[in-house]
Amino acid sequence: MTKTHLKRAAGALVLLPLTSCVTVRPPDKPIEINLNVKIEQEVLVRLQRDVDQLIKSNPDAFPAKPSGNK
Repeated sequence: MTKTHLKRAAGALVLLPLTSCVTVRPPDKPIEINLNVKIEQEVLVRLQRDVDQLIKSNPDAFPAKPSGNK
């Protein structure tokens, strides 16, 4: 081996402990996803549908607003 090869080999040996090992492992605990927002939106949509049906079935109880007033 030449001096250049020895220097490169020595440099590689010095840097070897500085390299890191990357491991990919699955989590120990299951992943939790909070779906409260979706459930609340679904309840609001159902409530809106019920209100729309109630207004259509009782038009006298819920008169339409005049178009001039906002």
